[in-house]
Amino acid sequence: MNTDTLQTIGLYLLAMMACCLTLGLLLLGYILLTVRRIDVPPDADFTETLRLTPFLVVVMIDLLDFGLDILSAPFAWIILDRLGLKALRGVAAVEALLPFTQVIPTMTLFWLGARFLS
Repeated sequence: MNTDTLQTIGLYLLAMMACCLTLGLLLLGYILLTVRRIDVPPDADFTETLRLTPFLVVVMIDLLDFGLDILSAPFAWIILDRLGLKALRGVAAVEALLPFTQVIPTMTLFWLGARFLS
């Protein structure tokens, strides 16, 4: 591979990250205006919390994870804390810190598994 090819791939990747970041921030604004706080029992585990979580919240977390890369961990922690989804904070932060997992929509896959496999 020559440098032009690598530069083109890098530019496409940056463009996709910028689009995901923009869409994630727009979704965050929409979620903060409409959802405010989700009523989750204090003793709810990860799966139960995912069942009570709206789909747009997990998509937003995945978009921010891809758009911000490793910097999304503190943002995901604060957002999930403010929404009352404390059981999801740890998983979202660890997934954001793991290298090469940003392109996998992990929280969305967990949400689908919690909804349709349980």
